[in-house]
Amino acid sequence: MKIDIVSVFPEYFEVLNLSLLGKAQEKGLVEVTAHNLRDWTHDVHHSVDDTPVGGGAGMVMKPEVWSECLDELLHLEPTTVTCDSTADADDTASADAAEPAESATEIAANADTVPATDRPVLIFPNPSAPLFTQQDATELSHANHLLFGCGRYEGYDARIPQYYRAQGVDVREYSIGDYVLNGGEVAVSVMLEAITRLLPGFMGNAASIVEESYTGENALLEHRQYTKPADWRGIKVPDVLLSGDHAKVDRFRRDEALAKTNKLRPDLIEALDCSKLDKADRKTLMALGWEVSGTHPRQR
Repeated sequence: MKIDIVSVFPEYFEVLNLSLLGKAQEKGLVEVTAHNLRDWTHDVHHSVDDTPVGGGAGMVMKPEVWSECLDELLHLEPTTVTCDSTADADDTASADAAEPAESATEIAANADTVPATDRPVLIFPNPSAPLFTQQDATELSHANHLLFGCGRYEGYDARIPQYYRAQGVDVREYSIGDYVLNGGEVAVSVMLEAITRLLPGFMGNAASIVEESYTGENALLEHRQYTKPADWRGIKVPDVLLSGDHAKVDRFRRDEALAKTNKLRPDLIEALDCSKLDKADRKTLMALGWEVSGTHPRQR
């Protein structure tokens, strides 16, 4: 996987040389290149921002600088496109030559069978965009080329994603949570961790990601984990985990995952497909106050 990152602080991404992601680069699984956006400026101050049109506090990143950078990295020629400036932020701008983007939902639904694609994906962190999820990470792990743009100040000119969508580029804007950061660098690092760890050969033990929180079709929060000693400072590991009975251990962990998800993320319980719950799952959910006779669980 080729990964390009554009930032005014490219040195921030030296952290990606550590731990598993660093080893993945050494093995040739991923190639990460951080670019300095200021390298595409032409003024003595290397300015990348300007005052917002319509007034207001802060500064906005200029489309001229971003376009020179992205055109070069995406191997595109500058052109003029037709866009509706009044369209919603996540609407796709249209151009005669642009091909419709594949549905993210359709791709993610078949993530395990989707072949890697050479089509670049351009990604901007944005606190007002849809939330980045494990499903998004799974889908993006099948791409061959990811290009991340790190915004700063009051963000980037809204015409930048519009323009590249109109050029037929697969453009994504994601938020990593209901809070605002100083820039997109932290958010890009978060997304990269979530995406690259799903690449074949990235994890030492691929089975370690199978039962993680948010993973799989009927996603739950993961059960609690323990290690030795069995009795630490008066707190004991649950006896069932020491029993050696793998069926009982699996059931205990599944029940704990259901109970934990019920307490912290009941929205994930509501999204479960009842037809894919076994008899023990149904019994546990009913004990937790859910009705499971329909398509999806609903609270009684």
